[in-house]
Amino acid sequence: MEYTLMHKEIPVMGLEIDSATCAVQKIGEIYAAEHIPPGTLGYDKKTDRRLLNKWWMGRSIPMSRSGIRAALEIMDVSLPQELVEKSLGLSLSDQYWMRPKGQDIRWLDVNFFRNDFSGDVGNALFGNKPESAKLDFMSPDNTSDGCLKKKWKIIDGKRCLVKAGTGQGQQEPFNEVLASKIMGRIGTINHVPYSLIWENDMPYSVCVDFINEDTELITAAGIMRTMKKPNHQSDYGHFMECCEALGIPSYEDSINKMLAVDYLIANEDRHLNNFGAVRDAETLEWLGLAPVFDCGASMWCSQPTSRINTESADTPSKPFRKTHAEQIKLVTSLGWLKPESLAGIDGLCDEVFRQNPYMDVYRREKLCRAAMARAELLLEISHGISRNPQSTDEMKLL
Repeated sequence: MEYTLMHKEIPVMGLEIDSATCAVQKIGEIYAAEHIPPGTLGYDKKTDRRLLNKWWMGRSIPMSRSGIRAALEIMDVSLPQELVEKSLGLSLSDQYWMRPKGQDIRWLDVNFFRNDFSGDVGNALFGNKPESAKLDFMSPDNTSDGCLKKKWKIIDGKRCLVKAGTGQGQQEPFNEVLASKIMGRIGTINHVPYSLIWENDMPYSVCVDFINEDTELITAAGIMRTMKKPNHQSDYGHFMECCEALGIPSYEDSINKMLAVDYLIANEDRHLNNFGAVRDAETLEWLGLAPVFDCGASMWCSQPTSRINTESADTPSKPFRKTHAEQIKLVTSLGWLKPESLAGIDGLCDEVFRQNPYMDVYRREKLCRAAMARAELLLEISHGISRNPQSTDEMKLL
C-alpha cells in the first residue's frame, strides 16, 4: 500500500509498505528532506531503506513485551507491526505518521495529543478481552516500546503512561517512584515525576507524557546514526560527538546527571531507546536532552535478595559500559551533587518500598541499606572527580 510519510502537516516522502510484512518496500519522492527522521539517512545523506525500515519497524511493540502473544490473539492480529499500520503510525513520542495515498486526512483530526483514543489495544495488552466484537485500533499503544506491560491513558485530561511490574515482587513501579523522588530531592536534574496507582490489587507506575504536540523525542539510537562512528571511538565518545555536531544544548551536564543517577539506583537497563533528546517539531531546533525517565529496571529488581550487593564491581549497566564501576568513570563533573540531598536516602527508600505488599521486610531493609551505601559511594566518587577533573575531550577517547 502507498503512503506519504508525514511530519505533522508536512509531507516528507512517498513510501510503499508491503501488506504482508508491514516493511517499507520502496521509497518514493522526497518532499521535505530536512524533516526526514534523524538517523534514517545513510552517511552519504541519501535515503536508506534499511535504516528507514529499522526506524519504522522499531515503532512497533516488541515481541519481548510481557503478554504480547496473548494480546495479539485477543486482537486477532499476527504481528505487532500490523498494529502500527492500523493506527497510521501515530505516536505520543513524536509527530510522524503515515497518510494513505489518496486520503484527505489531517494531522489535527487524528493526532493523539489533541484527540481521544481507543482503550481497546491497551486493555488487550493487559490481558483483558474487549467488550465489543469490533476493536478500535486507533491507539498510541500500538507504537509503545519496551518489555513491560504498559498502556496510555487519559487521566484528568493529560496523556499518561501506565506501566506494570514483573514477577512476585512487582518492584519496578516502586523503583520509578523512588528514582523520581531522589532526583526531586537532588533538585538540579530534569526528570519525569512518577506516581503509583492500583488496579485489581496490582501496582502500576504513572507518568505524564513529557512530549507535547509541538515537540518530539529523538532517541539516542537515532542520534548516534546521524554520523558514522570511527573504529577507534567509544560509543560514549560517538554519542557526545553527535550531540555536539547537532547543536544539542547542555548535553554534557545532562549525561553526567543521568549516569550518576543510574549509578546511584543501580539501573541495569539504560538502553539507547530510553534516553535521547527533545526537539521542536516545527522549527527542528534541539531543546536539550530528554528528562530522565524509565528507571524501573533498577535497585536489583531482577535479583534475589541474597544478590543485592553494593560493593560488587560488576553491577551491570548500559549503555556505554558493561558495569557501573566503569561507566561512572565517564562522568566529568559531580559538583552539582550536594551531600545533604542524599542524606537519609535510606528513609526515602523505606517510605516508598513500604507501600509494596509484595516485598518482604528483609528485602526492603536490605534495599534501604544498599541505597544508603550507594549514595556514600557516589559521594566518594564526587570527591575524586573534584580533585582530578577530566575534560570532555579526554573522556571521548575512553
